[in-house]
Amino acid sequence: MNKGASVGGGGPTAAAAAAAAQKQKSLLQRVDADIGNIVDNYGFIVNAARVNDPPVRNSQEAFMMEMRASRMVHAADSLLKLVSELKQTAMFSGFASLNDHVEQRTEEFTELAEKTERMLSRVGEEAAASLKELESHYYSSAERTSSLPSYSHETMP
Repeated sequence: MNKGASVGGGGPTAAAAAAAAQKQKSLLQRVDADIGNIVDNYGFIVNAARVNDPPVRNSQEAFMMEMRASRMVHAADSLLKLVSELKQTAMFSGFASLNDHVEQRTEEFTELAEKTERMLSRVGEEAAASLKELESHYYSSAERTSSLPSYSHETMP
């Protein structure tokens, strides 16, 4: 059901497919970047977690670990937003396909209703023609004329 699609594969469906492919590529890049960010920061936290004797060094490492943990939380939050966006996209695309299905069924039922109306009209016309033929046959039959009461002068006052 490609309404308005032009010849040669262009049109709204081709543009929608290209947009969907671009969106998918963008989402995959976001996933890769966020997961890479989480892995890199986790690796840095593990490397910085060594205990050293100088207190200044430990406080610097603690600050760096907090900063890296904050970056991990930010990347995880970004992934959660991405999952939410994917859910919304799936839900809305589901509604779009459902709407397409409803439109298709509506068209099918409209065609079926038109076909039924044509058939009923034809049956009505055939019934009217048959009734007219039966009436003319009845009124012209000998049976009808013999069963009619005859009014003669004797029965009339």
